[in-house]
Amino acid sequence: MNKIPMTVGGQKALDEELRRLKSEERPAVIAAISEAREHGDLSENAEYHAAKERQGYIEGRVQELEDKLARAQVIDVTKMGGSTVKFGATVTVLDEDTEEQATYQIVGEDEADVHAGKISISSPIARSMINKEVGDVAEVNAPGGLKSYEIMKVEWG
Repeated sequence: MNKIPMTVGGQKALDEELRRLKSEERPAVIAAISEAREHGDLSENAEYHAAKERQGYIEGRVQELEDKLARAQVIDVTKMGGSTVKFGATVTVLDEDTEEQATYQIVGEDEADVHAGKISISSPIARSMINKEVGDVAEVNAPGGLKSYEIMKVEWG
């Protein structure tokens, strides 16, 4: 069973989504199915079919979340430190072509959100930064060609 790395915040987000699906979404879709059944002929009942489809999605997502949480390897980044880039680190990099700085936190796949500055541990840029230190250059084979990023700062917490 493969462990899934995630931060404490990532685990809380998945727990909250699972709680919402089980306590709010699931009962609502059951009620919608019940109401749609009362309308008669199910073969031509669009509300019934939409509710059943939604129920299938909810049940699938509940199973997926329960599996991920069971396999979670929760890492508290506030207890980590050091000058080497690892999972959970917040890294400031300088694009050597454009001279633009960017800051990213390296997180689990389910937490990744580039717009929020969170990149997945499995992304090419994160993989290229792992085990590097301030002053090192991470090279990423991007679709537009080779990109180089100088690591300017490594922070924790």
